[in-house]
Amino acid sequence: MKLALIGAGQRGMIYSRHAYQSADIVAVVEPDDIRRKAAADEFHIPPERQFVTVEAFYALGKICDAVIISSMDRDHYKQTMAALELGYDILLEKPISPSPEECLKIQEKADEKGRKVIVCHVLRYTNFFAEIKKIIDSQQLGKVITIQHNENIGNFHMAHSFVRGNWRRSDLASPIIMQKSCHDMDILSWLVDSGAKRISSYGGLAYFKEENAPAGSAERCLDCKVAADCRFDARKAYLPVRGQWPAAAVAADQSEEGLLKALETGPYGRCVYKLDNDVCDHQVTLIEFKNGVTATFNLSGFTNKMYRTLKIMCEHGEIRGDDSLNVIEVTRFNSNMVEAGKQTVIRPAVMSGGHNGGDTGLMNDFLNNLQNPDFNSRSSIDRSVESHMMAYAAEEARMTGTIIDMDELRERLKHNATA
Repeated sequence: MKLALIGAGQRGMIYSRHAYQSADIVAVVEPDDIRRKAAADEFHIPPERQFVTVEAFYALGKICDAVIISSMDRDHYKQTMAALELGYDILLEKPISPSPEECLKIQEKADEKGRKVIVCHVLRYTNFFAEIKKIIDSQQLGKVITIQHNENIGNFHMAHSFVRGNWRRSDLASPIIMQKSCHDMDILSWLVDSGAKRISSYGGLAYFKEENAPAGSAERCLDCKVAADCRFDARKAYLPVRGQWPAAAVAADQSEEGLLKALETGPYGRCVYKLDNDVCDHQVTLIEFKNGVTATFNLSGFTNKMYRTLKIMCEHGEIRGDDSLNVIEVTRFNSNMVEAGKQTVIRPAVMSGGHNGGDTGLMNDFLNNLQNPDFNSRSSIDRSVESHMMAYAAEEARMTGTIIDMDELRERLKHNATA
């Protein structure tokens, strides 16, 4: 099996390392010289197969079995459509595209060409969420009535990725509910086995803006006289985790000197209160599914760690889960308040790899899909588009203060996609 990597950033390298255990990485496309060389060295890619632009790579025609597209959000559409024209199967980092019309066009093109596009919805591949899905589908607690789901982004993750980082502005990347939480829209739709009917959403940018900057603060942390009292001081954020995420995203040189040099002039050394960021730091979304299930989804940058929690309330009991603890509690309802509870605690098998093993599961799925024409992927383009429609609807609802009817939205998007 031969693959090419388009976008040798953090996610692209993670996927490629998994694939490299059983497949060859025969080409890399990456505009950054340092990242391109690092990928080429690690995967033993010859100079003639190292490309600055995707156009130069595609000019060769189809030279391998599939491509991994892990570039920036707004590059996905053109790169994916061109790859489909050449006959490539694709592993596509989420979001498919910030534009729902482009998502539909990619789906249509994949079906037209008979190619496989697998979207990196890694949560579907974790034992944690797979176990919850198994419990729901068993009907042991009856039908699902309503769900509370929380994505706790972590204040330091919020500051790194969505204030200082590449995904700080909707026009440069995607709204945060599309970029970060299409995962969660996908999981909710998958768990309840239904498309969405109506969506409303509320939230905004409450904290990471100039009016909340400490008195006397500077534009950059290394120049700031009040940095010692600021938890977002870049030295505090990155130096203690040298060699790990998120410090690894700051500079190739992970020595203290290398990081400090990057923070002097690079984007991650800037004050989190004095930037051009515009994505939400908190957002609440209300969803009514077509099968009658309701859900609340809460994303927040104001948590101390990164994790997801959910409570699924069914006819005869409830399911509570915390993926950071890898614990699922299944409780059957009592007849009264003094009756002894009937609770089962489940700790799913721990998998190696990022996202609680989801990265490994995704890559195994992708490679199996390439080798077996009849393999049915958990996150094919046909299954993954719904989450993007939901995320787009949530952002439109937030921006317009309206409730979005999903059937009307789908018809409008299909019309726009074919116009």
